[in-house]
Formats: sequence, structure tokens, C-alpha cells
Amino acid sequence: MKTPYLGQAKAYPLQIVLIVPFLIQIFAAVSLVGYLSFKNGQKAVNNLAKQLIHRTSEVVDEHLKSHLSVPQTLNQINADAIRRGILDVGERKTLGKYFWDQMQAYDLTYIGIGLTTGEGVGAARYDGKTITIDDWTAKPPNNVYTYATDDQGNRTQVNTRWDWENSKQLWYTQPIAAGKPIWTKILVENFPSGPYIAASASRPIYDSQNRLLGMIATDIHLLKLSDFLRSLDISKSGRVFLLERDSTLIATSGTEKPFTSINQKAKRLRAMESSDPIIQNIAKHLQTFNGFASITKDTDFQLEVQGKRYFIDVLPWRDKYGLDWLVVVSVPENAFMAQINANTHTTIALCFGALVVASMMGVFTSHWIVRPILRLNWASEAMASGNLDQKVETSSIRELNTLSNSFNHMAGQLHESFTALEKSKEELEERVDERTTELKKTLGELQRTQSQVVQSEKMSSLGQLVAGVAHEINNPVNFIHGNLAHVQEYIQDLLALMQLYQQYNPYPAAEIQTIAEDIDLEFLQEDLPKMLSSMRVGTDRIRQIVLSLRNFSRIDEAEFKRVDIHEGIDSTLMILQHRLKAKPEQPEIEVIKDYGTVPLVECYAGQLNQVFMNILVNAIDALEENNTKLTYQEIKENPSQIKIRTSVVNSTWLEVAIADNGVGISPEFQQRIFDPFFTTKPIGKGTGMGMSISYQIITEKHGGKLECFSTPGKGTELIIQIPLGIENG
Repeated sequence: MKTPYLGQAKAYPLQIVLIVPFLIQIFAAVSLVGYLSFKNGQKAVNNLAKQLIHRTSEVVDEHLKSHLSVPQTLNQINADAIRRGILDVGERKTLGKYFWDQMQAYDLTYIGIGLTTGEGVGAARYDGKTITIDDWTAKPPNNVYTYATDDQGNRTQVNTRWDWENSKQLWYTQPIAAGKPIWTKILVENFPSGPYIAASASRPIYDSQNRLLGMIATDIHLLKLSDFLRSLDISKSGRVFLLERDSTLIATSGTEKPFTSINQKAKRLRAMESSDPIIQNIAKHLQTFNGFASITKDTDFQLEVQGKRYFIDVLPWRDKYGLDWLVVVSVPENAFMAQINANTHTTIALCFGALVVASMMGVFTSHWIVRPILRLNWASEAMASGNLDQKVETSSIRELNTLSNSFNHMAGQLHESFTALEKSKEELEERVDERTTELKKTLGELQRTQSQVVQSEKMSSLGQLVAGVAHEINNPVNFIHGNLAHVQEYIQDLLALMQLYQQYNPYPAAEIQTIAEDIDLEFLQEDLPKMLSSMRVGTDRIRQIVLSLRNFSRIDEAEFKRVDIHEGIDSTLMILQHRLKAKPEQPEIEVIKDYGTVPLVECYAGQLNQVFMNILVNAIDALEENNTKLTYQEIKENPSQIKIRTSVVNSTWLEVAIADNGVGISPEFQQRIFDPFFTTKPIGKGTGMGMSISYQIITEKHGGKLECFSTPGKGTELIIQIPLGIENG
């Protein structure tokens, strides 16, 4: 019977049928996720920008409140002290020193009083660093004396003289007229020291009978506010600035100063005249709000400047003493959109990657399904032709596995083949692991050796530099120190001659008497010997430091030789003195020396000094870390200490113990303290090589021992033991 011919529809390979629908689904899903992610990212940018700007406005608001409250509070304290008679405005010299002490305690630019008599006194930090004292009488010209001061606040010499009249200065007249504490109009003065632009907190002062004595003022230079604004993270990409209601700039986070200099005279700058395009455009936009005075509440808007969109927040800022400023915070949109765009590119890349992975998975899946079918087909054809020697793997697909049961007699041979292959693979992996371990060990040793070589070169270069500097300083200092005695003798002879002249000629000519008063001859006669004594003390101190630098560098003792170990410790402590002495936030770190009777020790002096330096620096770091958790009073009650003890053990060993009462080291870290590159310090503060190199210097170079004993929360002690005399290794 003849089989009828049936027309066949177009057929597609099984692999295509399996792969294409799978790829379309993956591509559609990833594209939809990328699109929604981009849209949500844009929405998140707007929310994040508002949160960041408002947070910045809050930070600026809190800083202004805390920073600008200090002058008014200090004025009230001083005014109360004057009213109660604690401070006498007639004692201008004492009052000037009192203001000098307050300038040391507070980050201010000026503290002073102006009296109804026309006189006054104040302490100033015109250059932002050095404190001087201004003292003036009632009548110009040149009635203001600006004195340089020493570190105790004593007047040393007249820097300059200039004119001043209280009654002609808004600084004086505004608080007198107001009769209460106020902020005067921002001062713009051209002093001999340079432009002076400051916000001045002022108030009238009275005596105990409520009689007006004058006024007291405390100034803050506007550039200090600009420095704060520049420290904000947002200032790296955006702008933060302060305005008065007449659009005059007070401070800005940009590089531009809030004033210009015309004919060597300072003039404040309006925001719309600023050279900064961001500030200029924002100010012009604010002017469209019916003027700056009309802004009475927190205002947000967006503005395009030079092709970039900015998010902007304007916050009115006032205080009870009359300040009425505007705080403006702006940040560019691209500061946030850059990440969104990067995420978009990443999404596209992931989409393409997903497509590639999906294609590979589709090919693998289709191959996994089709291959058993083809294999069974070939085996069936072979068996039909009489060739029964076939190897057909069993399939994990249940339907196909039923067809493969006829070939189970081959399963044992197939299993043996796979077992042999797995064994070979394991042997190969073991060999690779062994080789990898050897390479890692070799690499670690190479890195440690390289770091030690670099550290040794650094210390060698540092030693040469220190020794060279000490030598160059030593000669001129010795010259100065040696001639001070002769200078003192000559000056004593001149002073004796001056006294003898005054004794026999008590009434000199008017011109001589005038010059004597101008130069304050009596003060010079009294102060000059003291100044020479101070110079002698200074040169002695420099000579001690030079000696310590030479001892520490040991440039002439790089070889193995006998040295006084106490000299090396003392030199190291001298170099670290700047870290041991008292600071505003913590008292001095106390060093307790318990030196025993120790003979000269055979060692590499320079390398041993490096060990002392590493251990002492770690001890100081531990103490400073512990002090950050305590108040100043708590530190004072339980002072930070470093104890150094030296002794001879068993007549043949030198022992040096260095202990601190810092944070201590946990037991798990104690086991790793001498490992290369291990450190508990923050990134950038420690390399992790200091203690490793110290351990190698003690154990390998000197044949000694370096041990660490520590209790968390109580402190750490490192004990060094080296032979008093060893062979040069």
C-alpha cells in the first residue's frame, strides 16, 4: 500500500525554539528594570538634593548660633565684671592683659572698650595669628599705640601708632545710642596692618552707680565665617554664602573674598557684583522676589547657571541682637546625576551581559536536551544494523532514561572512566595548590624584604638629614651663645654709664628728655638684661636639641659598637617632646624613668634607636586614642603615663621595659603584633611594618628577645632583652 505524501510545514531546529523565547523574556525584563531604575534614580536625586541642602542649612544655622553667641556672652561677662568693680577701666594696662588672656581662650579677632573720656584699650588678632594690644588716649594725632606682646601678654615694643577718636566711630556711637547689646554695622576699616572687616558685638558699660562709662565690643573677622563655609563637604561642588538684606556679601565658600580693594582701601562686595557666576546669578534671581528684604521664610528653587542646573535653598537667619542675614546653599544637579548616568551605563552593560549569559545558557540547555535524543537515535540505528557495542549515558530526564535502560550494561565502564578522570583532576588540583602556596610564601617574603629595605633606606636618609641639620645649626648657635656673655657685659657697662650720667646730670636738655620718654628709657634699662637672659636660655635649649638630634641619628655610630643606652632613649624622648607636652585638649603625657645601673652595651645604636622610636610612638598613639574617650578632668585625675625601666638580668642581659596605661591590646591582636603589615591603626596612619622591623632588629641583629604583655583597658608593656656583648652578626 502506498503511503500518501503529506505537505510539511516549515520546521525550526529544537535549539532555536528553546533559546529565542528565553532571550526575549530576559531582554524585556532587564530593559524594564533599567528604565524604572533610571526614573526612580531621578526622583531620588531631587529628594536627596533637598535633604542635603536642608542639612547643610541646619549645620550653618547651628554654627552661626554657637559661634556668634560667644561675643555677646563674653561682653556680658566683662560688662558685669566692670559694674561690680572686679575690672577697673582706669587700669588700662591691666585691662589690656586681661583681654589678651581672653583672646588666647577664644577664637576672636578683637576685644576692647571705648570710654566716654575718649580713651580705650583692646587686644586684637589683626593678622589672624599674633595677638597685639591697642592702647589709646583721648586726643589724636598718633594717640593709638599698638604693642607687640610676649607669650605672657606683656607689652614688649610699639609696633605702630595711628589716629582714633571714639566719638567719630560707629563702633562706639551705635551701642551708646542703642543703650543695649547690639550688633553694629559691619566694620570696614583700613588699619596700618591691612583691611579689617568684622562683625562687632557691642554693648554699653556702666559702673556700680549705673553711670555710663563707655562701651565694650568683641569682633569676629568675616573671613573666619568664609573658612567655615569652605570646610563644608557641599562646598567642593556647590556654593554656600551669607548675605545681608541689602545683598552685601558677608562670607562665601568660594575662593573670592567678600570685599574688594580700591586705592588700597577695602570696600564690601555686593552679591550681584561678584565675579563668581553662581553667586551673581543666584543674587539676580533673588532680586526678582521683590528684593532681598521680602524673603521671610525658607525658600527652595532651581536655577540654571552656565548650562548647569542648581538646587538652591535660601534661609533667613536672625538673632535677638539685631542680625538679619540670608543663608544661601546651592548644589549642582550633576553632582548627583553623574552617579545616575553611571548607573544607567551599568544597567545597559548588565543587560548586554544578561543577554550573552542567557544565550550561553540557552545553547547549553538545548544541547543538554537534544544530545541524549540524538545519542539514543544513533545507538538505535547501530543496534538495528547489528553493532551492539554502544555506550549510551543515562539521562536525568525521566522519559529519556526509560529508553536508556537497555544500555545499562555499559554504566559500569562509564563510571570507571569518570572515576579515573576525577582522580586525575584531584591530583592536578593538589599540585596546583602546593605550587600556589609556595608562590604566596615567596611573594610574602619578597614584600617583607622590600618593605624592610625601604624602611631602612628611609631611616638612613633621615639620620643623615637630621645629623646634617644638627651640624649646620650647631655652629651658628655656638657663635651666638658664645657672644651673648660679651654682649651682656657690654650692655651692663653701657647701663652703668647711663646711670652714672643720670646721677651727675639729673636735668638733661629738653630734647634728650623727650627722646627718653618716647623710647621708655626706664623700661629699656629694666627689660634689656632680662631679654639677654632669655636669649641665653633659648640658645641653651637649642644646643640641647641639637645634641639630642645627633645622638638619635647616630650617623657616626652606624656600626656595631659600645654605647650608653640611656643616651639613645633620652634622645628619642627629646625628639618626641612635641607629642608629649600638654595640649589644649589634654594634659602632658608623663614620662617616668627608672634607669638602673647599666654598663655600655654592644649594639647597632642607630637601629636600636629606631626600635625605641617605634615603641614610644605606638605608646603615645595608644594614650591619645584613650584620651579621646575622656574629658580633660578625667585625664587629669588619671594622667597618661609612659614608664621606662632599664636593668641588667643575670649579669649578661640588658632589659628595657616600656609601658603605657593606654587602651591596651586584645589577646587575638597580641599574637599578630609582630606580623608584617599588621596594624590596628586607621588607614594612612600606620604601615604595619614598625613592630615587625623592630622585632627583626632585636632578634636577628642583636640575638635578643622582644615580648609584648598587654591587658585591654589598662595598658601595654613591651620588654626588650639583648646581650650586653654579642658577636657582630
